[in-house]
Amino acid sequence: MNRLQGKCTLITGGTTGIGLETAKQFLAEGARVAVTGSNPDTLAQAQQELGKEVIVIKSDAGQVGEQKHLAEEIAKVFDKLNAVFLNAGIGIFQPLEAWDEATFDHQIAVNLKGPYFLIQNLLPILANPASIVLNTSINAHIGMPNSSVYGASKAAMISLARTLSGELIERGIRVNAISPGPISTPILGKSGLPAEQVQQIAEAIRNQIPLKRFGAPIEIAKAAVFLASDESSFMLGSEMIIDGGVSTLSWQLS
Repeated sequence: MNRLQGKCTLITGGTTGIGLETAKQFLAEGARVAVTGSNPDTLAQAQQELGKEVIVIKSDAGQVGEQKHLAEEIAKVFDKLNAVFLNAGIGIFQPLEAWDEATFDHQIAVNLKGPYFLIQNLLPILANPASIVLNTSINAHIGMPNSSVYGASKAAMISLARTLSGELIERGIRVNAISPGPISTPILGKSGLPAEQVQQIAEAIRNQIPLKRFGAPIEIAKAAVFLASDESSFMLGSEMIIDGGVSTLSWQLS
């Protein structure tokens, strides 16, 4: 299919997991694609995997100053930007008493502050019409223990999908959100927890999913394609929950 034929697109955090798979799906649908990442190794791997036609840019999603630079780099390669998938994010999971200000600020900077200012800096080059897709999380809804700051950052992004929709619609810019449930991505591995503890957490989460499996990145990527395309032109400020049924049950980790 060619649902994104000729559209210029940007995917933040596009070198691994959901972002990388979304880049592949955008390419398959005919889009021109730029991706960002902060790890030199995954940047190089993504360039090799996605091909030379994809623009790969090193950018730290949590640094406000880098968002202006990123927008300037995008403007050099695309006259107008038709779709943006704000996917870059980190997950830090720990009990309330373990948090300090620096860790709190880092979580909020990557998941909320950086994306907010990236949208601001991209405004001059966003086309009319254009689509912004925010990758949020089911954690904003379910009250999972040890996810207080992560869940708050994602709840704020869901709120942005609504408020910015009202603010930007006169510019022809639609904003919608995807809230994935547990997906097989590197996010837990990046948490800094020991491998054995990561495995224990993953198994506990799997047992709470009605479908008894983690979702695949492609299942989120396909939704991102839909929201980026004209097929979703009547969707505004909406949230697509793709969680294997997690939100249908109370969340009680043993």
